[in-house]
Amino acid sequence: MAKMDFDNMTEEEEVEALTQEEMRKTKRASNLRNANGVDYAPWMNISEEDENKIRQLMKERTAARRARQLQEQEVKGNLYLDSQAQELSGTGLNYKVLGDEVELEWATKSESNTAGFIVRRRPAKTNDWSIVASYQDWGPLTSQGADGGVYRYLDETVSPGGWVYRISEVDVNGEDSDLCQCLVEIQTAEEQRAGLIAGVGIAVFGLAAVVGGVLLDPMNGY
Repeated sequence: MAKMDFDNMTEEEEVEALTQEEMRKTKRASNLRNANGVDYAPWMNISEEDENKIRQLMKERTAARRARQLQEQEVKGNLYLDSQAQELSGTGLNYKVLGDEVELEWATKSESNTAGFIVRRRPAKTNDWSIVASYQDWGPLTSQGADGGVYRYLDETVSPGGWVYRISEVDVNGEDSDLCQCLVEIQTAEEQRAGLIAGVGIAVFGLAAVVGGVLLDPMNGY
């Protein structure tokens, strides 16, 4: 079959094309017979339920492909080349949530003509990026030299919700390359308290169970 031009299809058309192709493959397999005329795979005949399952699978595959394509359109540099590993020239972006603040940490194994780094942030499920900090106005983001180094930044301005952080490396000519990114969830004070109370409740329940067990069997089975 000729290669399908998904970029010129709607999402529904792409799903339908993939579904029909997958069904053709399955039907070809189900029609194979051995030398005695016995079906190799008679169980592969497609029912309406099977077709619906195939269509749902192709729908998920299409959504994933298009999401990846959109991501590639908005990134450049190492994050574009490997948007899942995000570690071609660094070691990924790590974070710690410290109350209502976020500490970011990343490292580079080597740097060539690097001037420094830019920290960007956007609300989850949007493309509204904003610059949180730059090497131009915060010294610790300036390059540590050819051998690379470990960098940290504490974001004290973030609010509750989901946030995507991205680190971009900027060279001495002002060209920037996206290096790594991560998704961070910031809880409200009420959510943090609820989580703490739930944790304490579980701990108390566990302690009570242990004490109850000791009282019922003080020798612990011995």
